[in-house]
Amino acid sequence: MNPSNLPEQYRRYADVVGEQPLTGKVELYAERGSVVWVPDAYGRMVPMPKHHAPPPVLATEPRDLRPQPLFDPVAQRWVGAGVGSGIALWGGGQFLAGASQFVSGLSGMGALLFFLAVAGARAVIGGRSGAYVRNEQHTHVHQKWFGRTGITNNQ
Repeated sequence: MNPSNLPEQYRRYADVVGEQPLTGKVELYAERGSVVWVPDAYGRMVPMPKHHAPPPVLATEPRDLRPQPLFDPVAQRWVGAGVGSGIALWGGGQFLAGASQFVSGLSGMGALLFFLAVAGARAVIGGRSGAYVRNEQHTHVHQKWFGRTGITNNQ
C-alpha cells in the first residue's frame, strides 16, 4: 500500500476480526421517539423524551392597555339619576309652594269680596234704620301776643 492523501475507500463489508456480533433487541432510528432539549435545575440543557417533557409555556393573551375611567360609568349614571330626581323634586316643591301662595291669595281675595258683598247688601237693603246720632265737636285755638292762647270748644 502506498500512502495517499485521499480518504480511505468505502468498503461495503468490513472485516470484523475478534469482535462478537451485537446481540439483543435492535432499535431502528425510525422506531426511536423524538427527543427534546430542556433546561435542568442548573440551567444546562439536557435531552428528554418528548412524551416526558413539560408542556410548553402558552403565550399570554394581549392585555388591554387603554386607560380605565376614574369613576365607574354605571355609578356615574346612578349619581346623575339621584341628583336629577332630587332637583326635579325640589322644583316640584317650589311649584307647590307657589301654588299654595296663589290659593292663599285667592282665599284672601275671596274673603275681601265676601265682606264687600255683605257690606254692600247691608247698605242697599238695610238702609238707615232707627235713630241716627251725630256727635260733632270743634276746637278753636287762637294764638295771642306774649305766649297767650285762647281755646274755645263748640258743639
